[in-house]
Amino acid sequence: MVSGSKITLQTLLSRKREGCKIPVVTCYDYTTARLIEETEIDAVLVGDTYGEVCLGHSTTLPVAVGHLVTITQAVRRGAPGKFLIGDMPYLSYQVSSEEAIRNAGRFMAQAGCDCVKVEVDRRLADTVAAMSRATIPVMAHLGLKPQSFHQQGGYRCQGKTAKQALAIIEDAKILEDAGAVAFLLEGVPTEVARIFTERTTLPVIGCAAGPHCDGTVVVLHDMLGYTAGHPPRSIKRYAELHRVLLEAFQEYVGDIAAERFPRESNSVSMPKDEYERLNAMLAERNESP
Repeated sequence: MVSGSKITLQTLLSRKREGCKIPVVTCYDYTTARLIEETEIDAVLVGDTYGEVCLGHSTTLPVAVGHLVTITQAVRRGAPGKFLIGDMPYLSYQVSSEEAIRNAGRFMAQAGCDCVKVEVDRRLADTVAAMSRATIPVMAHLGLKPQSFHQQGGYRCQGKTAKQALAIIEDAKILEDAGAVAFLLEGVPTEVARIFTERTTLPVIGCAAGPHCDGTVVVLHDMLGYTAGHPPRSIKRYAELHRVLLEAFQEYVGDIAAERFPRESNSVSMPKDEYERLNAMLAERNESP
């Protein structure tokens, strides 16, 4: 890690107090996490977006707790110094407080998370409070909540009316009082994000929420151009890996077809005496009855 010290919740709280922005990315594997560990990125979210960008589902809903815990373990091994956020998948915390604590405990104890993220509003304040009492740090996800897209009428910006915006701001206060340690605010107008961020002492990580949050999280595959197509408006592309990887695959196909790869230089050879011994053994077998 660049700084040489572990990023903790206190680090993020200091970032907010000092007005230093907090960079956050999603990650779903050990190899990429090792790269992130070498950067000044503060936090990593092992998001349930894994179901979409890695498994090919059209929504995040099919992702299972056990699967997400496993890949979160891998990310922790790759990025031991980063603030690690475990994303609790659909129906892993909504059924009961007891089940929420049990599933969140897996992210904390087995995967080494620094906190867990849950998509909530005031209706789940008691669950957040129960998790907090159980010593589980909770990041409350407000605004556009992908796990609730059916109820919200699709992936639509939230808080565009004064009444909707006030409800989100009030929810934040209720959840902070319940024990939340941070917020993720997704898909809200920039004006709402500014008011939201100014009214809390907790770190606010924005996702498609404009420049006024304390930090921003982006889906790794979107920012790196890993997939084809036009990126969301909220994303800035920092690489075009789709094109780079496609060209690499095509070059590989060409090398195989033209027999440019593999060559002798890419291979392992037997010692000369062992090769001669093998030929002698084969010749003896051919001569035997």
